Amino acid sequence: MRTPNGIECAYFYGNYFRGRSVEECRLIGRQAPPRNWTPKLCLTCPVPGILRANACPNMTLRAEVQSRLLGLSKVVKVSAYCTLSKQIVDEPHVGCGQCHPLPPAFGEEES
Repeated sequence: MRTPNGIECAYFYGNYFRGRSVEECRLIGRQAPPRNWTPKLCLTCPVPGILRANACPNMTLRAEVQSRLLGLSKVVKVSAYCTLSKQIVDEPHVGCGQCHPLPPAFGEEES
């Protein structure tokens, strides 16, 4: 579904049927007010970019809202875990490197 900013995200849910205005992020969920989700967070959220760059079915994402600048602004912090290789993924845009190895043509430079 499209976020309020017009970016496609699998975790965003919006119900506008018959005048309803329900919006939520199903990845972050419902948290207490300092760490709660707001539609404004979709503007800088890295999750849609991660989902476009890496569609690995073995990677699970976990997101939380963190405060910056003495609590005046909030950002979404994303962590990833690979269920196949059983390790934390350092760069979610790329993946763990074991699920989808690069072909040999991309791995080494030719002399």
